Amino acid sequence: MKHLLSLFALILILSSCGNEPKPETEPMAIAPKPIVKEYGFNTEEYEFVRDTVKSGDTFGTILDAHGVPAQTVFNITNSVKETFNPARIGIGRPYAILKSKDTSQTAQAFIYENDKVDYTVVNFSDSIGAYKGQKKLTVVEKEATGIINSSLSKTMEDSGLSVVLAYKMADVYAWTIDFLRLQEGDRFKVIYEEKYINDTIYAELGSVKAVYFEHRGEPFYAFNFKHDSIIGQREYYDEEANNLRRAFLKAPVQFSRISSRFNLKRRIKYYGYKLRPHRGTDYAASVGTPILATADGVVTKSEYRGGNGNYVKLRHNSTYETQYLHMKKRKVNVGQYVKQGDVIGWVGMTGNTGGPHVCYRFWKNGVQVDPLKQDLPSAEPLEEALRTEYFMHIDDLKRRLDALEFKEENTNIIAKL
Repeated sequence: MKHLLSLFALILILSSCGNEPKPETEPMAIAPKPIVKEYGFNTEEYEFVRDTVKSGDTFGTILDAHGVPAQTVFNITNSVKETFNPARIGIGRPYAILKSKDTSQTAQAFIYENDKVDYTVVNFSDSIGAYKGQKKLTVVEKEATGIINSSLSKTMEDSGLSVVLAYKMADVYAWTIDFLRLQEGDRFKVIYEEKYINDTIYAELGSVKAVYFEHRGEPFYAFNFKHDSIIGQREYYDEEANNLRRAFLKAPVQFSRISSRFNLKRRIKYYGYKLRPHRGTDYAASVGTPILATADGVVTKSEYRGGNGNYVKLRHNSTYETQYLHMKKRKVNVGQYVKQGDVIGWVGMTGNTGGPHVCYRFWKNGVQVDPLKQDLPSAEPLEEALRTEYFMHIDDLKRRLDALEFKEENTNIIAKL
């Protein structure tokens, strides 16, 4: 009997357990679909029609092909001319037409890509307006080292580096290293930035953050630094906070060669070996090469005269003046203020010249002197109040530069010029 009672009790327990309510399971949360935007527009709300400007295309014919009335095109053209010039759309440039997703497929906006990064939106969905925008860029920091031993174009190509990086590095050291006289065996380390669209499409070279350049066995550090209190462009300073920028550029043209030096005792066979002093320094370069102001100053002459041809003269202060001869074309006018590095004209062959070059003349206290032999003043060093912040800023950059090794078998090279 006891066995029967025990068996009955066990059956009751098991049956009661089976009848216990099961815990309710919460429904899985569905993550909202991320909003994808292009040119600032939600891609789910518009139909994007993409194309490129072809020969014969105009702003009007493009919009007409997408059903925009001629009167609307006229109104758009007159309304947005301060931001967007429809007459200047270039063949091969990409554009997009944004259309509504309803059955009418009405064109709402025209987007023109000025370059890889910049674009212009002409919106005519409700009211007419235009504005400029930029694609979102991802900045990637990179490092490179190199030993100088070949031509610029070939070695840059072989190393996989952008030629723009060479020009940027030349700008960094334009006041401290004569890039016309680099030697085989000079070497560098650089930390720089590259910008990408959608993380994968290369857009452009960014800033050069830090450089170590060893020229003729002498080391030169350069660190990019900008503080809110500093008016003007970013500057490069060395490891002791001295400004690398000097009062004058080393040369008025980039990556050229000196074809004739300042020489007060020059004699020329063509003129019967008579004394014909050369009071300038000639930099040979291709016709059309930009000529740069070597320092801030005011244009005192911009004219064509005799053997000088087209020339420009700048007054920098009460001590220094510079002059640039034989230009193909002048870009500046008398009285205009120019900044160091501004283009003031282009290399040509006007006046008395046997080939394309710029004759660079340099005055000190009213006397023409050889610019290559002048001990030119340095720009102001970083002010004392900012030095602690500066040294903190460069600490990691300098350690990273010092840790980079030169690898002969896999060297990124900027060439001897």
